[in-house]
Amino acid sequence: MGMQVGAAASGDAEPIMDINTTPLIDVMLVLLVMLIITIPIQLHSVNLDLPVGKPPPTEVKPTVLRVDIDDHSTVLWNGAPVAGRAELQARLREAAAQEVQPEVHVRPDRHASYKAFAEVMVDINQAGLHKLGVVGSEQFIDR
Repeated sequence: MGMQVGAAASGDAEPIMDINTTPLIDVMLVLLVMLIITIPIQLHSVNLDLPVGKPPPTEVKPTVLRVDIDDHSTVLWNGAPVAGRAELQARLREAAAQEVQPEVHVRPDRHASYKAFAEVMVDINQAGLHKLGVVGSEQFIDR
């Protein structure tokens, strides 16, 4: 840090103070070089041990259960109307008890109530069915 003081005889009695920034820049460059040297080389790939060959074909194809909800919020099981929520829960528990769990395809109508859809989804979850798909969701996209 330097300070330049003018002559006493001149009218400039105010000191001029400048900070020498050269050492600060030197320290910054040294730190930058150290950082670049110490960063390990980054790999942009992940090594995976993948199985070789073709997978064996599945022996048992899962059955597909269609659960439709029509525009009046009536639940249909493979095209046949279900009497109530208790009957739907009983059928879902029966399907979940099978050795190979079936796939459940839920297809709500565009004008069905959300409550009916949510109840069906809760019943499927509580029954223990894990292979679930919502079919026909493209009908909800506004064009």
